[in-house]
Amino acid sequence: MSTAKKEYKRVTVKSLIEMKQNGEKISMLTAYDYSMAKIVDAANVDVILVGDSASNVMAGHETTLPITLDQMIYHATSVIRAVNRALVVVDIPFGSYQSDPKEALRSAIRIMKESGAHAIKIEGGIEIKESAKRILQAGIPVMGHLGLTPQSIYKFGTYTVRAKEETEAEKLKEDAKLLEKLGCFGIVLEKIPAKLAQEVAESVSIPVIGIGAGNGVDGQVLVVHDLLGMTHEFNPRFLRRYMNLYEEMGNAISQYVTDVKTKDFPNEEEQY
Repeated sequence: MSTAKKEYKRVTVKSLIEMKQNGEKISMLTAYDYSMAKIVDAANVDVILVGDSASNVMAGHETTLPITLDQMIYHATSVIRAVNRALVVVDIPFGSYQSDPKEALRSAIRIMKESGAHAIKIEGGIEIKESAKRILQAGIPVMGHLGLTPQSIYKFGTYTVRAKEETEAEKLKEDAKLLEKLGCFGIVLEKIPAKLAQEVAESVSIPVIGIGAGNGVDGQVLVVHDLLGMTHEFNPRFLRRYMNLYEEMGNAISQYVTDVKTKDFPNEEEQY
């Protein structure tokens, strides 16, 4: 398999499939606002996920469940304004697609129409088959999400690794093939055994992006605040922190406070 890297001025769903075919790993990060999205896009990240993790990261909720469709559209709109290259995928939040395929379609249309997003992401397999089918039939690109699905946290009762048992692993494999058959352009696999994730990635022709799913998949996704070390209490095995912004930002702000208190800021050169 070729490892030659093709330059993409604009990443599309087709681009991601080409990357998989060419053996090029896909980079994916979250962003929830204009300023962060501008930085992430300029760094040539392939996919930006406007995740319902905004519920945790931006709003301080314990789970992803409280965030609303309107709030997701707000975050997505902010991100879209900043992006020139990346494919922008937006999570449909909990309660906006599970009960009724028609509601799922309405939610997806609102996200695409009001934010300008390029695709949506939806959690689940056979359980959300009709909703996914309805959205895809409308011409909206869909990314699936299997394994640990945070919107179902109260069903699982824990954020532990999923699909360690054979029954759940077999269902996950079947769900992945179902999502491919329905027409999804990619799948996120969250917190499952690396061997299983590799088997899934090799069994489907669409890109499989992992988070806590080993290196045998087609790409990786992380929450950008975790990668940058802006969060400091979340320490899963799969997370690699590339900076410690929590400490650096804290030090900078503390120095600002000191400078204001001691009348060092602003100095003469910083005044008009």
